[in-house]
Amino acid sequence: MWGMRMVIKEIEVKDILTKTNLPVSDYAVNPYVGCTHACKYCYASFMKRFTNHPEPWGEFVDIKTWPEIRKPGKYAGKEAFFCSVTDPYQPLEKKYGRTRALLEQLLDTGISISISTKSDLILRDLDLIRQFPGAHVSWSINTLDEDFRKEMDRAVSIERRLEAMRQFYEAGIQSTCFISPIFPGITDPIEIIERVKSQCNLVWLENLNLRGDYRKRILDWIHEHHPELDELYRAIYTKKSRVYWTELDQKIRAYTAKEGMLYIRDDDQHCAPFGESPVVCNYFYHEEITKSAKRGK
Repeated sequence: MWGMRMVIKEIEVKDILTKTNLPVSDYAVNPYVGCTHACKYCYASFMKRFTNHPEPWGEFVDIKTWPEIRKPGKYAGKEAFFCSVTDPYQPLEKKYGRTRALLEQLLDTGISISISTKSDLILRDLDLIRQFPGAHVSWSINTLDEDFRKEMDRAVSIERRLEAMRQFYEAGIQSTCFISPIFPGITDPIEIIERVKSQCNLVWLENLNLRGDYRKRILDWIHEHHPELDELYRAIYTKKSRVYWTELDQKIRAYTAKEGMLYIRDDDQHCAPFGESPVVCNYFYHEEITKSAKRGK
């Protein structure tokens, strides 16, 4: 189960906006290093080796302070992504307010923002966020089963995330349900789309990738709790079979066609207008998309 010890310290950094090759933005911003959500599948756990922290990932957070942003006008027309390797609205944000402080500093620069979170604390900043041009917020939801959610992360409940999404959507802010990561044989994307289709502009679908130190952790958890899925996970993650994803793609394509939803393999520039069914974007093959982005295609 989860470790309970949490190490928190404040650090100074030279700059808070970092140029990025991510296809969704020009800059990545991370007001924190580490995250108390402690997701078992967190790809950002690789950051631990740059921190000098002996504690396990999920049991430490560094809180950043930074100097005044220089030449803020140069960010006009650019986009900043909150956050690439942490959650900007993890519980510590309520006390330290580093995400809010950065939003306030960027407010009149002309920069646009996209935010990804597993929290409803973001509701605190709704009035601030709506002042940014083309603001876009996404919530990660890969299950409607609270028991499974509790096994995988320490973030707020799925219902609290869904309520935050609804409020942002009804406030006219572009909202995304990020169904990620999809656990083969466990996550039901169609069930989730049914639940959110009236309160978001976009649904992103991303498959579970297993790499780094969490590969064994996830496979061991599957073996302990869902041994009937061992062969499926072996086929996908050892034999590199794409059959499961291809078949799931076909099921979702059929579902969206029946529901009259646009189904694409692309980025989020195709957000549906408010009041219409969300665009559903298949991001199963994001390795290909990322490589193309890095080549400038």
